[in-house]
Amino acid sequence: MTPRVPAGLLAVCAAAATLAAAQQQQPVFRGSGDAVRVFATVTDRDGRLVPGLQKDVFEVRDEGKPQPLTQFDNSPRPIRLVIMLDVSGSMHGNLQLLRDASEQLITRLSPDDLARLGAFGENVTIGAAFTHDVHELEASLPREIPPNAPTPLWRALDEAMDSFGDDANLRRVVLVLSDGKDSGPFDLRHRTYSQADVIDRARNDDVMIYAIGMHSRPQPGSGMLGGGGGIGPGALRQALLEDLPDPGLARVAEETGGGYTEIRYGEDLGAAFARVVDELHSQYLIGFAPPKRDGKVHHIDVRVSAKGMKPRARRSYVAPKS
Repeated sequence: MTPRVPAGLLAVCAAAATLAAAQQQQPVFRGSGDAVRVFATVTDRDGRLVPGLQKDVFEVRDEGKPQPLTQFDNSPRPIRLVIMLDVSGSMHGNLQLLRDASEQLITRLSPDDLARLGAFGENVTIGAAFTHDVHELEASLPREIPPNAPTPLWRALDEAMDSFGDDANLRRVVLVLSDGKDSGPFDLRHRTYSQADVIDRARNDDVMIYAIGMHSRPQPGSGMLGGGGGIGPGALRQALLEDLPDPGLARVAEETGGGYTEIRYGEDLGAAFARVVDELHSQYLIGFAPPKRDGKVHHIDVRVSAKGMKPRARRSYVAPKS
């Protein structure tokens, strides 16, 4: 006679089998000590996002040598996002624009995403904790922009990376909006930060940086609006240059695998913010074992064999050291 198995035990076994199958289907999300994680964005010739590609069309080269892929996932993954808004004096007329665009971004976050909102001008401030609460994030939006505040751009990015803490498994992303060049330290309490410092820190901490460079609206009384006695050609040229975003922003985004967009006055900043969130939810997770555990910087290149597709991903990582 076949022994009868209690119904409760059958239910437990069935649940365990279901859980095991789900764990086999879901890719393991390891820290950088076990695998090098690379998040790649793929676009077509027209710049549209391309989801749904399979593992066999991707190749990663480490110092020019193809590496076997040990991880692959093309489903949306949760993000930890720090949004840093420029509230320097040149942004004085753009407060409502900043608030409206940020609110559009916040409402597009998925239920598993968490964010903190910060600003930089006279000070660098960042919300107290990561949250998905829309009202809490909106409460962190700037309410005023002092007309003569500086632009501590690189320090702001360094402090944004501080806010992630030490959890190596977090997917860390910074989105920064700025309309000007870094003004450097404005008091003796803070050291000088450079573009190179930010790139090195992002590489070491596995942080992806997205940047939006904004062309400022001319300020009333500046002479660029047709009043107050005008402005000479040389001064006009200088004023226009000062209104351009820091050229280092594009390089930081490029090196860390994020995207860079420039917005001119009158263009849709909210759409640019929304594009960042859409990209983050459409990226591919690719992982490979580091070929050398030498503690050195390794340059990597992500390629896609599908015709007409262009990948974008970070360009380097620091190998773990045995």
